[in-house]
Amino acid sequence: MNEYFVLLNGVKLPKIGYGTFRCTDGSDERIVRMALEAGYRMLDTAAFYENEEYIGKGIKESGVPREEIFLTSKVWKTDLGYEKTRESFYASLERLQTDYLDLFLIHWPKPDPECENWKELIAGSWKAMEELYEQGKVRAIGLSNFLPHHIDALMETAKVKPMVDQLELHVGYMQELAVQYCKNMGIQVQAWSPLGRTRVLQEAVVLKMAEKYGVTPAQFLLRFLLQQDICVIPKATSMERMRQNLELPMIEITAEDMYTLKCLPQLGWSGEHPDRERVPAQV
Repeated sequence: MNEYFVLLNGVKLPKIGYGTFRCTDGSDERIVRMALEAGYRMLDTAAFYENEEYIGKGIKESGVPREEIFLTSKVWKTDLGYEKTRESFYASLERLQTDYLDLFLIHWPKPDPECENWKELIAGSWKAMEELYEQGKVRAIGLSNFLPHHIDALMETAKVKPMVDQLELHVGYMQELAVQYCKNMGIQVQAWSPLGRTRVLQEAVVLKMAEKYGVTPAQFLLRFLLQQDICVIPKATSMERMRQNLELPMIEITAEDMYTLKCLPQLGWSGEHPDRERVPAQV
């Protein structure tokens, strides 16, 4: 399997990365070192995760050269706008102990669902990100949790097209319209929470199909997304799970099984939506 997706500007994005949200517990860099030891070369973090400092230390202590690691961070939704985005970017660099990022994203399109000037705010953020990109401070820029109407609004003033859109995607919550929109725009889709939640991992159809293909349920769910050319950033806290998620067996899910999975009713949704107040997650 080709290990990379190629972005609009030619930058290579690893197909499988390591999601760090809540994995360090805000306490140490051990998990980051483990992920790098397991073979991950893409690490996904954000200012909001409050773990960038530990990730920076973990990278330094791992002995893996910085240029071999694809490092992503994000500006939080309360820091939208030109100046705040620049400040957030440089603060992330300092915490991560690096002088550049491989990918920088706007984490959410709105500070809150009722915000009326969100279009102005994301335009300012994107202008700052375009400048950082042109200055070589970041190799690629993109979005997170942006739906088609948010991207359309951004493109009214954007000079550089977003290269990535990170969305919650998994069996039971595939956001098909948003995914197809991004593909039509040439924007690489990246899945956060690609395994869904307990409800997805224990879904009878998933368990039966995983057994049929001779893989773990987690491996099956990741292959389901990769087969649709969607990048995945699973998280795990044990070396065994880390390696299982990274070293996926080469299986080809049949068209019939893909349709079955895509037509399951909604399950495992986090409750997060950019235009609505958060609702309790489906476990």
